[in-house]
Amino acid sequence: MDTAAVRERAADLPREPGVYQFEDGDGRVLYVGKAVDLRDRVPAYADPRSERIARMVERADVLDFAVTDTETQALLLEANLIKRHRPPYNVRLKDDKSYPLVQLTDHAVPRIEVTRDPDEGATVYGPFTDKGRVETVVKALRETYGLRGCSDHKYRTRDRPCLDYEMGICTAPCTGEIPEADYAADVESVRRFFEGEVGVLADPLRREMEAAAGDQEFERAANCRDKLAAVEALHGEGDAAVSDSSGGATTTDVLGAAVEGNSAVVARLHAEGGKLVERERHTLDAPDGEGTAGVYRAFLTQYYAEREFPDEILCAEDPADADIEAWLEREGVALRVPGAGREATLVDLALKNARRRDAGDDEVGALADALGIDRPERIEGFDVSHAQGRSAVGSDVVAVDGTPEKSDYRRKKLTDRNDDYANMRELVRWRAERAVAGRDDRPDPDLLLIDGGDGQLGAARDALAETGWDVPCVALAKDEELVITPSGVHDWPEDAPQLHLLQRVRDEAHRFAVQYHQTLRDDVSTALDDLPGVGPQTRKRLLRRFGSVENVRAASRAELERVDGVGERTAETIETRLG
Repeated sequence: MDTAAVRERAADLPREPGVYQFEDGDGRVLYVGKAVDLRDRVPAYADPRSERIARMVERADVLDFAVTDTETQALLLEANLIKRHRPPYNVRLKDDKSYPLVQLTDHAVPRIEVTRDPDEGATVYGPFTDKGRVETVVKALRETYGLRGCSDHKYRTRDRPCLDYEMGICTAPCTGEIPEADYAADVESVRRFFEGEVGVLADPLRREMEAAAGDQEFERAANCRDKLAAVEALHGEGDAAVSDSSGGATTTDVLGAAVEGNSAVVARLHAEGGKLVERERHTLDAPDGEGTAGVYRAFLTQYYAEREFPDEILCAEDPADADIEAWLEREGVALRVPGAGREATLVDLALKNARRRDAGDDEVGALADALGIDRPERIEGFDVSHAQGRSAVGSDVVAVDGTPEKSDYRRKKLTDRNDDYANMRELVRWRAERAVAGRDDRPDPDLLLIDGGDGQLGAARDALAETGWDVPCVALAKDEELVITPSGVHDWPEDAPQLHLLQRVRDEAHRFAVQYHQTLRDDVSTALDDLPGVGPQTRKRLLRRFGSVENVRAASRAELERVDGVGERTAETIETRLG
């Protein structure tokens, strides 16, 4: 695009907040930006300040835009679009997350859901900063108006109402429990709520809260109060401060950034109650011509997607972005660039962490070199757990830049069978099918790590081949700590940094799988259920202490009595009934 084309297109833009994106002739998004006033902001690209942006404008053939309701939504939508399209001229956080949206699907009987990847043709609201708040509001809307949340497949195949109908969060249009015209009226009420008519949901919640309080049902009243607070906060997205920032701050994030070549690093130190409790480093694409201020701008908007805000953020440099500063202020976050004292010392420490380049500490880089692959900044670890084939489960854990990303952990019940290879094949196929179909809201990983040996790796690779999901995959065997790849076996020294990284991911996948298996095993029916004196809690303690009903049966009376809640009489009952 030339100067005249940019100015001509800008003259047609509205004077409203929103985002704009430059695209090439093939429809590829080259750059995404935000604006408080689209018509005021875009003409600046007719005379760009940096060489990088000038090259982007030359390559662009199309300038598109989207209007948002607020400046905050423009800022968050920009982060979402950067995450989705990965435009080459934007600074992009490698382990970024997208912000949640709410969609009403394009169906005669629409469903409502929280998503980061909306369906084509859907009516979309957001983005929003707080996923928990959005989910609370969507649940409250379903409880009030009964909109369905099921998939189209389940909707089409229902012949009787599902559990959602019994729970009062769906009016079951699938089986004709509500006429389509009445359902459409409920959908319209939900649309009005998201378009700003807060009373559509707040008023019935307030009435329910007052009625519950009048009936002295205080727990239900408190639940309504919490929902009402979420509803009233949703449209403002944090107009009320999340904490008392006037001297009472208890959590602090300290950010230091460094740029080297084509990459940038942000070190984040997290302090609680004045004590450092967490340190981490994040890699970004280097912003050409924008310096470290551009790094801070990209990091602040993209990192805090779906994460809890601290009370204050200390930066080594001013991000120089009034929109970001206003957004943080509305969220109750104090953003400062300290000049001296203890805060300045913390910033210096963050800068030292960001500038650290010693290869021995770069476990991710060492793993890339050792395996001969691109830098695996996002690793997913898989493990299965069962008891002789019963209560089979699988875990899928995530590490980003070597740090656990617990919000992205997933777990799955598997077919009960005593076959580790088949279980692993089922688990990896489940993940792969969701990724290929676009039903998993997480980014694709750079590497899959399988807990096991050559057999488990082969089962996982079979699942990848069957689904067409192209992701590198290796296994780590427990006994000899050998790393098994499709091309061979690596026996790395026990102090190798890349081995330590894989061990941590493998151990976390194992822990998460065993924890889930234990939960399911405690919930299944056992021979202990009908024993006098053995309630649910005592049963759980017995199973956790001895591992199975068979082991409980084999335990001596003295061993049984050492379990909390099992007295002499109960131990005698267990011994007599199970013996």
